[in-house]
Order: sequence, then structure tokens, then C-alpha cells
Amino acid sequence: MHDTLFLFGATGDLAQRYLFPSLLRLLGDGLLPEDFKVRALALSPHDTEAFREILRPRLQQAMPMASQDDIHSLLQRIDYRSVDLRNPESVAESVHDLVDRHCVSYLAIPPGLYISTCEGLAKGGALAAPHRLMLEKPIGSDSASAEEIISTIGQWIDEDRVFRLDHYLGKAAVQNLIALRFGNTLLEAVWNRNYIESVHILVAESEGVDGRDAYYARSGALRDMVQSHILQLLCLVAMEPPASLEADRIRDEKVKVLRALRPLDAKHAARDSVRGRYTAGTINGQPAQAYQPPEGSDVETFAGVTAHIDNWRWSGVPFHLVTGKRLAERTTRVVVNLKPVTHWLFERPARGNATPNRITFQLQPQENIELGLMSSLAGPEWGALELHPLELELSVPTGLHRRIAYERLFLDAFNGNHALFVRDDEVRAAWAWIDSVSDAWKAASLPLQPYPAGEWGPQEAAGFLPADVDAEAGRGGQA
Repeated sequence: MHDTLFLFGATGDLAQRYLFPSLLRLLGDGLLPEDFKVRALALSPHDTEAFREILRPRLQQAMPMASQDDIHSLLQRIDYRSVDLRNPESVAESVHDLVDRHCVSYLAIPPGLYISTCEGLAKGGALAAPHRLMLEKPIGSDSASAEEIISTIGQWIDEDRVFRLDHYLGKAAVQNLIALRFGNTLLEAVWNRNYIESVHILVAESEGVDGRDAYYARSGALRDMVQSHILQLLCLVAMEPPASLEADRIRDEKVKVLRALRPLDAKHAARDSVRGRYTAGTINGQPAQAYQPPEGSDVETFAGVTAHIDNWRWSGVPFHLVTGKRLAERTTRVVVNLKPVTHWLFERPARGNATPNRITFQLQPQENIELGLMSSLAGPEWGALELHPLELELSVPTGLHRRIAYERLFLDAFNGNHALFVRDDEVRAAWAWIDSVSDAWKAASLPLQPYPAGEWGPQEAAGFLPADVDAEAGRGGQA
């Protein structure tokens, strides 16, 4: 197990809110090496003691149940260096004294700094074997920039020592998709085009762009969320059964899904996609301001795309991918709609009005599974002639000791397990499809549709959203 962490971007929000608290919990549970060390690196001109005093209240706020002894123990393992990440010599100087240990470099920094930082790490000896590298998404902003990052960094470190993070893959609820799909005959039997009508994948956020204006003005919802989190969920839902749970067997199947995605073309852009941007509105009774990007920015805060996977299992099955900011509620769900029964026997409802069977995997904020069936139990006066929707909810037990995503990802990277990380060919395949969507939008001059903050996106999003959400949006209600 590697015993030294170089954490670049140590003063940033990601590090302070999630990374250091994750290390604190791992330390408290006895899962880190006895002599584990962290070197925190950022541009701010702090010394070690000043940085520890900045970090201490953030740890107390994020982990109120942590003991003061554990907080003190972690802080004593951390030292701080001020570093200019655009200067490889500065980076090399900041790490060279610890490269006799087994080191993991974590780059919680903008992707535009990846190459210069890694050049410095290489000069300082921190990318030579057996050292490892962890990269936060996104890897670039399109295929060209991603290829530059991958190929350049590949000159200094082997692929089998690179760990590219999408923190969604570390979430227990997301990992559970694999268990549910491949551990249950009930699902395995119907998981194909013969029984499934359509699939909706929704990642909705009630928060706005606040605090990420500069990044978001360059990316937008498509590149920020669809390219990473939503395509990861799509892969887990659609991939073929891997030969084993070994890391590369899982990643092989994910890449096959991405390569089978049909590129979006301009003539179908208006039919198969929608772009939106939130205007002023109300969320939970509180006013929310409109998003006003810098002049000249055409980015969307809402994206809906219908994806088609051109292979035997999924031919003809649409996958509706939706994400947005300032929506009615924060939720992540996968809804699998099954085809209607072959022959309809019942008087009520009419065949065309029957609610189709569906399986809903709710991933956040709560984790549960819902199975939508049709039953006569709700209408005893009509007996078996009248059916009503029956929802079976399988809630996940509370009180489980579940690790947050970054805890699991840290442990896997320290131990060299690649299963929850993204391989280089997966990055390339994801960007290739995203670029096809972006290019189709430009060629078709697809307009931005306005939607009030607190609603479920623009009116044109009907059909992209799951049925229950679409019905709520149609009523104009808020969650």
C-alpha cells in the first residue's frame, strides 16, 4: 500500500470539503499505513502551521463526530509547500525529497495545469515506478485536448499507474448497479431490447452555477455532467456482462458501449436533444437569480440527449440522458421502462392507458429501488377486470457504514485497484460521442430554451424526462 500523498490544489474547495475529510475517516478507521504522510501543495504562500490552522476548522465542520485525537494525528502528518503549477521546476522542487517513498500524486486542479504539473512531477522523480498518479475529471474539454493530455502524460508514466477519477464510480449506490444487474436472474432475463422499451438517466441539481462561473462558462451541462457522470451510468446500465470483476474486464465492456453510441447528426439535433438555460425563479420558496454567463458564452445549464446504442442488445431502445442545474429537486435516478404485455385481457384501463412496468433505481439523495407493476388489489369492486398501478419500494436499510466516494477511491488507488477508475481509451470514446453532440448543436444552430429556476427544465424537455417527472413538470409544480 502506498504511503505518501502529494495533494495538489490543497487549498481548493474539493480538497477541503471532501479529500481531507475522507483521509481523516480512513485514518480513524485504521485503514492508512502507520507512517502515512501528506504533502499539501497549492499556490497560496502559507507555511505548514498556517495551513494546518486553516484546515482544522474545515475538518471539524465536515466530520463533527471525529475525535480531536484523529484530527490532530492527521494534521501532524500533513506538511505544506507553496508551488507554481505552471512552472515544472517549482513542482519538481516541491516533491523531490519524498520520492524515496511510495507516492501517489493527486491533481485536484484544472485540467489546463495537468501537463505542466506532470512535467514537474516527472523531473522530480515522482512519476517513475512504482509511483502513481490520480487525475480529477474532466480530462480535457474535447477530443483534441483530452488526446494532448493523455499522450503527453503517457510519455512520463505508464497507463497502469494512472488513476482517472469520476467520483460517481466510487458511490456505493452506483456500484450497486453492477450487483443488481448481474446478481439477479429476474433482471438478467429482461435486460435487452426484447423487453425494454426505453431508459431514462436523470442527474438533476437544485443548485446553480454559483462559484464555478469561470469553469462553467467554458463547459456547460453537456461537457460537465453528460460527458462524465451520465455516460458512466449509461455504461453500467448497458454494458455486457464482464467475464469477471477484474478491473480491465469491466472497463473493456464499458468502452464497447461508448464505441457503439450512434453519433448525433445535425438533421436530428432538434428531435433528439434540447438545450436550456435557467432564468430567475423560485426554489423551496427562496428566489433564485438567472444564470448570466460572461458575454459571448453560449453554454447551457440544461441538456437532454436521446442516445442510441447500435448493438444487438440495445438496437431500437432509446436512452434519454438528462441533466440540469436549478431544477425542482436534487435527484439521480435510472428508470427502465419495460414493454407492454403482448396480449391485454382487462377492461380497465384500456390497453393504451395502462402504466408500463418500470424499474427505478434511485441513487440520490436517498438510495432505493422501485418496481412499478399493475395489480387488481387497488380496485376490489371490479375484481380482476380492473387494474391499477402498484408501486413496490425496496428501501436500502439505514445505519449502514457506507464509505463516501472519495474514501473508496483513495483506498483503491493506494492499493493499485483500477476497477473504479477510467482508462485512456474510455476517455477517448466518451469525448468522441460528446463532440458529435456539440458539433451537431453548432451545425443545427440549436437554440437555448429558457426555463425558470425551480422547474424541470424547458417545455421542450418533455419526453426526455422520466414519466413521473414529466407529469410533475406538466402540472407546473415544484418538488
